[in-house]
Amino acid sequence: MSQAAAFPVVRPTAVGRDRLLLLGGVLAGPIFVGSAMVQAATRDGFDFRRHPVSVLSTGELGWIQIVTFLVTGVLCVLAAQALRRRTGEGSGSVWLPRLLALYGLGLVGAAIFSADPADGFPVGTPRGAGEISWHGGLHFLVAAVAFVSLIVATVVAARRAARQGARGRAAYSLVTGMFFAAAWVTLIARPTPAVMVAFGLAVTAGWLWVSVTFARAASGRVD
Repeated sequence: MSQAAAFPVVRPTAVGRDRLLLLGGVLAGPIFVGSAMVQAATRDGFDFRRHPVSVLSTGELGWIQIVTFLVTGVLCVLAAQALRRRTGEGSGSVWLPRLLALYGLGLVGAAIFSADPADGFPVGTPRGAGEISWHGGLHFLVAAVAFVSLIVATVVAARRAARQGARGRAAYSLVTGMFFAAAWVTLIARPTPAVMVAFGLAVTAGWLWVSVTFARAASGRVD
């Protein structure tokens, strides 16, 4: 009596669902950067040379940035789960989707624990750093978790690409991560207007890298 061998079956609906989730991850970056740019142009008192994007979550319209953190964080977490299913346990490092999921969770945490008003924003706030509340301190903590996760993710991706001989992709990932890390550390040590702008550019570069990473997976280019 013969017994039929069991083969894994990949359902088209599951593949389509994961592709949609990955495309959501691609859109997370443009949503975050676009929201920040629109708010910066329309909210009185905000200045990229003095204020991090996080302070946009304060004031009467702070809910816009809070929703932005929440939506983009959830999109990243869901896309990371889809990326994990695409790569599988035996197809290279499993750390990349884990780190991207942690990055997304950090953004969700930044939505839950909002930043404090600072340095004249919102209008009427005294100039200077101001006092840090418990939720403001937790905001910095979860933001640090997100930043470290993103930096390590770029290094993991660079190593994988280098092992596969994709030197251009490896260099792109590594340069993005190093730029982000350098801008962040410099911001902590010396938050001058030029450094504030550089960090904003680093955040944009990081989001671009996230979008490119999810776009590769959505198009079927999983390494």
